[in-house]
Amino acid sequence: MILPVLAVLLALAIPQQTGVPPSPTAVASQTADTSKAQRPHLDKDKFFQQAMKRREIMRQAAVRLNDLATSIHSEQDARVFIDAVADALWGKHLFGWTTRRIRYRVAHAEFGAVSDAARAIPEQRIVDVWNEYVREIDAPEEELVTVAEIHNMRDGMYVFDQHSWEQKIQSIWTVPSIHALDADGKLADGCRAIEALKIIHSLYFEPESLPFARERVQQEYLPSQSVGLERTKAPMKSGGVLVGRSYSNPIQTADRRYLQNHGDLDYDRMLMRLFDELFPKE
Repeated sequence: MILPVLAVLLALAIPQQTGVPPSPTAVASQTADTSKAQRPHLDKDKFFQQAMKRREIMRQAAVRLNDLATSIHSEQDARVFIDAVADALWGKHLFGWTTRRIRYRVAHAEFGAVSDAARAIPEQRIVDVWNEYVREIDAPEEELVTVAEIHNMRDGMYVFDQHSWEQKIQSIWTVPSIHALDADGKLADGCRAIEALKIIHSLYFEPESLPFARERVQQEYLPSQSVGLERTKAPMKSGGVLVGRSYSNPIQTADRRYLQNHGDLDYDRMLMRLFDELFPKE
């Protein structure tokens, strides 16, 4: 998924001295490196059993998140869901007052979007908040987004998560029920709170997601137009072929430069301002 605690939520919940939160790819790489280092000391069968046990624990956590995401009938339900998302990523040790306040606001927005489509987070708001952040940290203009690009990204995420879940590729990063859908089961115009954070998380940690969405917009193509296995390739689709590319991360480079030039206090103030704009008080 997910989500989650995603980008803004993560950045505000964890002291800056600890560095930026790791992406799913980074976490997987670190886990793989650690596993390799341990292999010489473990029997192969024992190592395999431990790996399968960890995978099953992660899968069960993802299934629980998916169930919670589909069972939000009150703001308290939303709080339980948001806390479960945070716990799945970072554990229960991050329950400081700042974290609680942030989670409360996210849970309020999550319940609002679930209970009333009119209270869903507009894609335009995500665009405005992200573009303000890009300009604030003086990142390249290529990192600015449009509503069409954000919608295309959302569409690709939903298709990928749904298909992955159906294929039993169940992890906290592929929970499908975080996406806002309309009465016909199609992607709604507005977002749920966790879905909005996942989009920002992707923009920050996965720089390739934006140019691929931009290409699809230019081709007037939505991943949901594909069927079967092809839709799992939708985020990488370019004129009917898959193109291998490598990307640097100009957003993280600009973010670190801003932090160095302005200091922790101004950086935190900026993030809090953006957080308040994404999840305004009601």
